[in-house]
Amino acid sequence: MSNKTALLIVDVQVFLIEHAYQGNEIVKRIANLLSRARVLEIPVLHVQHTGKVGGPFEEGTPSWLLHPSIVPADNEPIIRKTACDSFFQTSLQNELETKGINHLVIVGLQTEYCIDTTCRRAVSIGYDVTLVKDCHSTFDGEFLKADQIIAHHNSILDGFGTPNNQILVKESKSLFI
Repeated sequence: MSNKTALLIVDVQVFLIEHAYQGNEIVKRIANLLSRARVLEIPVLHVQHTGKVGGPFEEGTPSWLLHPSIVPADNEPIIRKTACDSFFQTSLQNELETKGINHLVIVGLQTEYCIDTTCRRAVSIGYDVTLVKDCHSTFDGEFLKADQIIAHHNSILDGFGTPNNQILVKESKSLFI
């Protein structure tokens, strides 16, 4: 099977970027990667978290919106989710199968929640994954600072996988060139 890659942009939403560790730098790197993917005609899919009424991810609110630096093109689907797993009760897997995708380049937020869960789930259901080490972020936690959480996940996810599929962690400058 030939390798068909897609860029999966997870939860790059206004609220998260405004509060994330190095949020502005992260969104600039993601926008750059997105631009390169589009030039190379690599399929792009966007994931958008929707939450409870009154919360920061209430559908239609300003904080719920995808960041203006990462506006989806008309041919780029937006997958709405309500859990950390971008595949759970969404159309993501169907979209990937329809496009013949078997390799995901994953970027976005939040490192220890939606990025971790989506990477692990993708490998478990048969996709190879590249986690872009400088294009995901989070917030300071109770026990670890954001930069520690990011470094920890870059370390533990690199090489994680099954006998047939794995996660590799790479820098954005090495991708879509």
